[in-house]
Amino acid sequence: MGARAAGAEADLAHHGQLSLWEWRIGVRLVSENHGPSDVSQATVRLAFSEPMAGGQELPPSCLWESDRVVVCRTGELRAAGAAEELALELRTAASPDEVTVDISTLWMDGAVDANPRNDRHRVLVLATGDPYVF
Repeated sequence: MGARAAGAEADLAHHGQLSLWEWRIGVRLVSENHGPSDVSQATVRLAFSEPMAGGQELPPSCLWESDRVVVCRTGELRAAGAAEELALELRTAASPDEVTVDISTLWMDGAVDANPRNDRHRVLVLATGDPYVF
């Protein structure tokens, strides 16, 4: 049974890296569930401080919420399991010196997360091309 079972608790965490260069931002993200319950589906929200260029296609698991926000499905997250890596390379609308990215769980199939600190990150990414790990 998924997280919809009464009293289901799951501990989602998001880890990965971000990089910014010229007119591009790279995202590598892995979502994990530390349990104790399985989650049949969750969504992660990526909010950028700078707008992204229009007309970009996203993977089938993602959609644009606005020109600054992308929402992606994680797929099933079994207890003590991880989703496949999400990889995005997006074009920015301008060539910023830095971008702040807020990463957070938006929805997790009704499960309760008693430890939300590990699924919320705010990362400042400088336009050096270097990876910033979270």
